[in-house]
Amino acid sequence: FQGIFVLGLPYALLHSGYSGLFLIILAAALCCYTGKILIACLYEENEDGQLVRVRDTYEDIANACCKKLSPKLGGIVVNVTQVMELIMTCILYLVVSGNLLSHSFPYVPVTEKTWSVIAFVTLLPCMFIKTLKIVSKLSQLCSLVHFIIILVVMTYCLTQIHQWSWAKFRLSVEFEDFLVSVGVIIFSYTSQIFLPTLEGNMKNPGEFRCMLNWTHFFACVLKTTFALTAFLTWGEETKEVITDNLPSFLQTLVNLCLLTKALLSYPLPFFAATEIVYACISRGNHSNYRSPLFALGVRGSFLLLTLLMAMFIPHFALLMGLTGSVTGAAMTFLLPSLFHLKLKWEKLSFLEKCADISVFILGFLCSIAGIVCSIKGLLEVFG
Repeated sequence: FQGIFVLGLPYALLHSGYSGLFLIILAAALCCYTGKILIACLYEENEDGQLVRVRDTYEDIANACCKKLSPKLGGIVVNVTQVMELIMTCILYLVVSGNLLSHSFPYVPVTEKTWSVIAFVTLLPCMFIKTLKIVSKLSQLCSLVHFIIILVVMTYCLTQIHQWSWAKFRLSVEFEDFLVSVGVIIFSYTSQIFLPTLEGNMKNPGEFRCMLNWTHFFACVLKTTFALTAFLTWGEETKEVITDNLPSFLQTLVNLCLLTKALLSYPLPFFAATEIVYACISRGNHSNYRSPLFALGVRGSFLLLTLLMAMFIPHFALLMGLTGSVTGAAMTFLLPSLFHLKLKWEKLSFLEKCADISVFILGFLCSIAGIVCSIKGLLEVFG
């Protein structure tokens, strides 16, 4: 929840004003809710009225919803959507790594793309990651680095408390700028892709809902505090990535921390994407496709694909925004609410049905708005 997106939250407040603070809280509540209803779709009641986990993945849920149309249609759509978003996330980390290295060592005569290749070399051990436990340890280190970054930024902001002013907040905002803020805030909470795997690997899955409540609550508090202190410090001068506002003596330190965070963040989406693809390919009785060597080949191919796309696709940030508007909104709002309505319709109360329908409509509007803004940006770039 405390990913690189968090560094854009002060900029989101610049364009959304007081409504941005409300959005940070609302997004936490909505994402927590869709996470719960997605996991609810994994379970069905048995003859004794007890909940039993009858599905394991997002794909299984989709297949159960679409079995009348086609037994595998839902799973194919979900898998393609998941893999697209995960690959785009991996590529973004490579692009960010190259950018951070070039800014950290401006006097070294190396291009940004070459820096991305150097970052890629450090990620080659990802080919040998076989379990979620290793990814979990890397994610813990990633969280530690992230809190160091947040601590540095907030400590500096607190030293500037004498110049804070609530007058910096806007009451009126431009609609298009507001939509950009909505995208940044909502997608800083997204985690639905990982939730079925996470819940299935918990020692006590019964604590999942409680865990989700507390993590979203603390994420909301941290995001609000961080965004607020940073925006009050720089006001109208707040930049897209807040670390760019720091004085030069702190920027290099924070950039290197961000680089470490980006590299440590890469294994989670990479592992999830390769596991989905490998499971799809090796399904059935094709023993050749279940060998360790073949799995290594799949992971190696994915690594190379992310590097090639990071280096050769122009205007990747805009394409990322376009893809995120489609896949992010679908995986976070549209599909969880749709699947929950489909599988649990007879057991849902009227208020629960209204909540699911409202989330679906909101997700659809966010997706359309994001697509329009991204396409407009691409058209402007290409003249």
